[in-house]
Amino acid sequence: MGWLVICGWQAILAGSAYLGGNMILALATLTHPNYTPELWQGTLVYWAVMAVSIGINTVFSKVLPKIESFILGLHLGGFLAILTPLVYLAPEKASAHEVFAVFENGGGWPTTTLSVFVGLLGSVFATYGTDCAVHMAEEIHGANIVIPWCMLSTTLLNGVLGFAMLVALLFVTVDIDSVLESPTGALGFPFMQVFRDATGSRGGATAMICIIIIMMICASIAFLATSSRIVFAFGRDRGLPFSRTMATVQSSTAIPLHAIFVMALVSCLIGLINIGSATAFNAVISLGVSSLYSSYVLTEALLLYHRIRGTIRSPSQMSNSTWHANELVWGPFHVPGIWGILLNTFAVGYGIIVIIFSVFPQVVNPDPAHMNYSCLVTGAIMLFAVVYYFVYARKVYSGPVVEIAPLQIA
Repeated sequence: MGWLVICGWQAILAGSAYLGGNMILALATLTHPNYTPELWQGTLVYWAVMAVSIGINTVFSKVLPKIESFILGLHLGGFLAILTPLVYLAPEKASAHEVFAVFENGGGWPTTTLSVFVGLLGSVFATYGTDCAVHMAEEIHGANIVIPWCMLSTTLLNGVLGFAMLVALLFVTVDIDSVLESPTGALGFPFMQVFRDATGSRGGATAMICIIIIMMICASIAFLATSSRIVFAFGRDRGLPFSRTMATVQSSTAIPLHAIFVMALVSCLIGLINIGSATAFNAVISLGVSSLYSSYVLTEALLLYHRIRGTIRSPSQMSNSTWHANELVWGPFHVPGIWGILLNTFAVGYGIIVIIFSVFPQVVNPDPAHMNYSCLVTGAIMLFAVVYYFVYARKVYSGPVVEIAPLQIA
């Protein structure tokens, strides 16, 4: 499962930097209609975004918490800065019936229901990675309480803001086909043309788009921080090649410098693929959803299993007994009883649905350029992980390293 998590986060990191870089090129297309971006230019801007992420996570690592606070402020302020002019200035709006009652089966699937499930991937992509804070747990005070609240609050906040923005976009997008066929729509960013049409101003649309680009670059910074901690932890467990190097922490800054550079280097090498083939590049980063949700489902299924069996002990049961490394003990934040079982059951079922449809192509009978290769890539990673375990890792890997046991610290 460790390999699934690492590769999933590697895909998230590469995907966020790729989106941030290509948004810059798409914005150039919007402001300069005669400009046509090349694949190699996308890779260069992609590397520039990665360079910024590396610099913040290494040279300026001490200001990372302040940058995270800035991201939150920009997220909330940017929402209003985009939504207000988008809704107020739009010269024409769709009706409520068109927004909520008309469904488009653009992929040519046999039923609209199937098309909805295939399109679920977009919503999943926009909201996954909620476990970002989990992998920073060793650097957070009161992590057993703070992290669950962070995950719940960010999911709720992003869900509400995202849904509101989605509804607003649907109302101001009168002609979907023309937006998709626009120069920015052809590059995969139709929202830019929506901003341009709604505001009637190239400068106003540019300002709104710049907010989103900054958010994507900041996301890359956070994703590099998270993914490097995963590599550090799995290296400490001796589950990776060169594990001792991956588990090294720089004494002066207390950051896993080698893990940061490895994740950044792999991302930059992935960017080279884009120069030769955007299809091959998308095949690599497409494993983000399938691999991460596979790790989620495995974890949730095991938790559900132990819930049903009642093998997870409460802290009160541990007061006069010795805690063992692999023993499961409830933390201060959990849903007890039948409601917890129902929530876990729903999570497992939802995760399975996401995994199934994450390997579907967006259209029926796709050509090689529009095929979804995430199943192939995820399967190859799982095969490699199994082979690596039996060839080498089983000799040195004995499970997660437990450094501090619960209840040992007052």
